[in-house]
Amino acid sequence: MAALLRSLQDSQLVARFQRRCGLFPAPESGAAPEVGHLQAAESKGGGGLANGLRKTATPQVYGQKYIVKNYFYYYLFRFSATLGQEVFYITFLPFTHWNIDPYLSRRLVLIWVLVMYVGQVAKDILKWPRPSSPPVVKLEKRVMAEFGMPSTHAMAATAISFTLLISTLDRYQYPFVLGLAMAVLFSTLVCLSRLYTGMHTVLDVLGGVLITALLIALTYPAWTFIDCLDSASPLFLVCIIVVPFVLCYNYPVSEYYSPTRADTTTILAAGTGMIIGFWINHFFHLVSKPAEPLPVLQNIPPLTTDKLVLGLAKFTVGIVLILLVRQLVQNLSLQVLFSWFKVVTRNKEARRRLEIEVPYKFVTYTSVGICATTFVPMLHKFLGLL
Repeated sequence: MAALLRSLQDSQLVARFQRRCGLFPAPESGAAPEVGHLQAAESKGGGGLANGLRKTATPQVYGQKYIVKNYFYYYLFRFSATLGQEVFYITFLPFTHWNIDPYLSRRLVLIWVLVMYVGQVAKDILKWPRPSSPPVVKLEKRVMAEFGMPSTHAMAATAISFTLLISTLDRYQYPFVLGLAMAVLFSTLVCLSRLYTGMHTVLDVLGGVLITALLIALTYPAWTFIDCLDSASPLFLVCIIVVPFVLCYNYPVSEYYSPTRADTTTILAAGTGMIIGFWINHFFHLVSKPAEPLPVLQNIPPLTTDKLVLGLAKFTVGIVLILLVRQLVQNLSLQVLFSWFKVVTRNKEARRRLEIEVPYKFVTYTSVGICATTFVPMLHKFLGLL
């Protein structure tokens, strides 16, 4: 078993997969790779390194050049990788709420937040390095400062696809085999993209899938209870705000700065805001159709041109409002925090301090979540888009 785990963690296995898919390092980068760490910056309290790879992480290759011999796999897996990034879920989940089914979006948000939090924390507890380069070709730079195990892309893709499948089985009529095939295809493409881009080992990806399967199995009996959270007492709102904020503020400490704490705060805050929005909608009766289980199975309505145009209009209006709210709240929260802690305005390094990064991101994305679930539907109603 130990030998099998070591083989699944081997970077050479990832490199062989890349070569079979037509991705090769350029001769000059393979012969003399430029190895180094991210530029260091001062952490909270000064003195320590903040913006770089942790000391235990494997040195990474920067400015690496590569040769693509199969552009079909290149574009397929680069596109598939975007399906596991936060920008996809931050647009897909509101789109589901506005245009498909608020009931489904509520379940997706809760499972997504849980899975992502567990995955992000596990990375900074286990501290397993990403595949070494060389021999692996790395196509992404932003997440190089993070650890590898488990793959949160694999976790998010598995959670979203199979939660959607399970939640629609008793709500809509469609061939189960078709739904299962789409869920497997979606999650598989995202998982394979993490190998192709050189960001994870096979063990990282399998670990992410297995952890997600375990979380879904453990939480599934409570899904019916989760459906009733929007009718909880106002005390529920206090808990749903305080608990995620405390979790973000007490995120595992790392010697070097990485975006994991910021990303985790963004995810938890967005989920918190959407849950608050669901509660506001129920308490004040702001939604025209309830986000409750349907009494009987419903056929999936056909996609017509009118529905497509209406959906795009609702999505465009919603995204514009969300971006405006995000920019406004972010600027206001940063100004307040900079003034409170006597920090020079527009100091980008100061944003990474714990006492500034967590509050401003939490307030910003909680506001975004509330806006997406409450104010955007109200605007849709006002504009006659419902």
